[in-house]
Amino acid sequence: MIENTLKKSTQYTIPEQDRANNASELKAKLSTKYNVALFHDQMTYRSRLYNCFGKGKVSIYQFDTLEQLHQNNCRYHLDIIFFAVEDDLDHLIKLINNIKSHPTLHLIPLVVYSPSPAKNDIMELYDIGVDEIFYGEWDAEIINVKLRSLCFRSKRDIGTNPSSGLPGASAIEADVENRIVNNEDFAVCYVDLDNFKAYNDYYGYVYGDKVIRMAATIIRDTVFDLVKDGFVGHIGGDDFVFIVPNDKAVIVCENIISIFDKMIIARYEEADIEKGFIKVANRAGKMEKFPIMTISIAVFPRRKIKFTHLGEISHMMADLKKYTKSFPGSNYRIERRAKY
Repeated sequence: MIENTLKKSTQYTIPEQDRANNASELKAKLSTKYNVALFHDQMTYRSRLYNCFGKGKVSIYQFDTLEQLHQNNCRYHLDIIFFAVEDDLDHLIKLINNIKSHPTLHLIPLVVYSPSPAKNDIMELYDIGVDEIFYGEWDAEIINVKLRSLCFRSKRDIGTNPSSGLPGASAIEADVENRIVNNEDFAVCYVDLDNFKAYNDYYGYVYGDKVIRMAATIIRDTVFDLVKDGFVGHIGGDDFVFIVPNDKAVIVCENIISIFDKMIIARYEEADIEKGFIKVANRAGKMEKFPIMTISIAVFPRRKIKFTHLGEISHMMADLKKYTKSFPGSNYRIERRAKY
C-alpha cells in the first residue's frame, strides 16, 4: 500500500510583483555575503571580522555549544566557523572533534586564530581537521583573502547550490553513506516541484529562482524544526533531498506539503490564481494549461529497502517520482511495493 496526503489552502494574500525590478534583483544576487559563526561573543574579534570582510558583507552569529552552532547553520547556511583563542588551546579540542564528526557541520570550513600558538598546538589542530590557522599579527587584508578563498573552495568541493545555499550531490551521498555505516534506520526523501518549468517559462528566471529559494527554506526549516539530526540537500533545479529517521518521514512530509501549498499561492498573480492555471508552450511548442504548482515527495525507507549506497536507489527514485507526480495536487508516497 502507498501512503499519501493532500493539503490545500484557500487563505492567501497576493503581493504586488513588478517585473521592472528583475535587473536590480539579478544584480543584488551577484553580491556575495558571508555568514560566520564566532565561538563566544568576543567583541574584539567580532569587530575585526566586520572590518575584515567590509561593511554589509558579513553576518556574525555567536555560539557556545555544538547545539547552538547546529541551529545557526540550519537557519543561516554558515560559510565559516571561527575560533579566536588568546592562550591555551586544549579546551577547544573536544568541541572541534565533535564538529568534525557531525554529519552536517563537518562540511563547513573551520578556522582558528591565536596570536602565538605553540608548534605542537598548530600540528594538533591540523591533525583534528582544522582547515586554516592564523597566528601572529592580525592582518585584515590577508585574512580576508584567505577566508574568501576557503569559502570558494568549500562551495566548489561540496557543490553547494548557489540559489538555496544547500549542500549538493556529493554531500548527500556522504550523509547517506555515513548513516549506512552507523546502521541507522532512516528514509531518503526526494522532493520535486510539479509544473515548475512552466512557471519559470511564464514568469521568468527571477521569479522561478524565488520559488526555488522559498521551497528550500520550507524544506530546510521544517526538517530541522522536527528532526534535530536531519539532513537537507539540493540536487539542482527544483529537485531536493532530505534525510530523516523513518518514524519522522510522514510528519515532515505532511508539514512541508501543508506549508508549501499555502505559500506558493503568493508567487502567482491574482488573475492566474482565479483561472487556476497558466498557459505556456509545452515541449512540442503547443500552448498548454498548467495548474498551480504543487509539490511531490517520494520516500524510500531503508528499513524496507536495504540499499548499501545512494546509487542503488537511483532507479527506484525515478520510478516512484514518476508515480507520485501522476496524482493531482501535492502528495507524498512511501515506497512499499513488493518489487523492491
